Amino acid sequence: MAPAPSAVPDVLAAGLRVVFCGINPGRVSAAAHAHFANPRNDFWRLLRDAGFTPRLLEPREQLSALEHGIGLTNAAFRTTPGSGDLRAGDFHGAAERLLRLAAELRPRAIAFVGKEAYRGSFAERPELGLQERTLADTGLFVLPSTSPANAAVPYAARLHWFRALHEWVERAPYDRRAVRALLVDDAGRTLLLRWQRSRGSSFWVTPGGAVEPGEYELEALRRELAEEVGLHDVRPGRPMWTREFVFPWRNGWIRQRERHYLVRTEAENVHVPELVDENVHEHRWWTAPEIAASGEFFAPSRLAELLSDALEHGPPPRPTDVGP
Repeated sequence: MAPAPSAVPDVLAAGLRVVFCGINPGRVSAAAHAHFANPRNDFWRLLRDAGFTPRLLEPREQLSALEHGIGLTNAAFRTTPGSGDLRAGDFHGAAERLLRLAAELRPRAIAFVGKEAYRGSFAERPELGLQERTLADTGLFVLPSTSPANAAVPYAARLHWFRALHEWVERAPYDRRAVRALLVDDAGRTLLLRWQRSRGSSFWVTPGGAVEPGEYELEALRRELAEEVGLHDVRPGRPMWTREFVFPWRNGWIRQRERHYLVRTEAENVHVPELVDENVHEHRWWTAPEIAASGEFFAPSRLAELLSDALEHGPPPRPTDVGP
């Protein structure tokens, strides 16, 4: 059964730096329809002191948090006197909802305000700090609870973790170039690889990979296609798409800039080797309608539309930015 709507509305938008995920609304927050509204809750003061906001925001100003790249949600929607009054069922669907949030709105990070917010969502006990798990291209971080019920944790200790989050989120990404191929067979299908990083989300992606130092782009494309799908002597056309996105890597970030080429081939010429060591767990030929009807994640996210357009019109005169 779907949870009842929250008394405290989400504060969300696309492309935020951090979405802070609380455990659930307390009675003061529910009455105010605002996140972390208890005057004894340190959340808003910690945001200012850690450098997320230039001044102290009041709970009633929560929509102004969006101007600073900050979003707000809760792991559970039901209002309780304290988080200890929650039941396991209150977190039903939380992991799936947060995954959709990450995939559709693409915040750089989701920060769980309290270990119980993370544990309730994923049914596992976290340590404070950066988590190995990711959701789509969103990194996860666990903070101490800012509730007055957690007063045994000194303010300085809470501030340490908020500052660590701020430093991590603001860290400059490492730039990496990559090249990929939209392989299309005579039936208008494209070959996709199901790629999944450790403790991360699963995506269907086109074959390809990073351009090595000193390597030309087309050299990299030919090398990747030989390694990943057994194609040799490939003659790609002009580039079709460009794509740029940021994702977490170890304790930092990678900004990947990709160029995609159309490569036509016969399906029987493709031979995909074992690629589990490279986080590839499956391969499959897809049609555009199959992609559109699927509930899986694809990269680029508009792949069904882009494949249909490529089949009808071929590569555009200049590469098109296709978004994340």
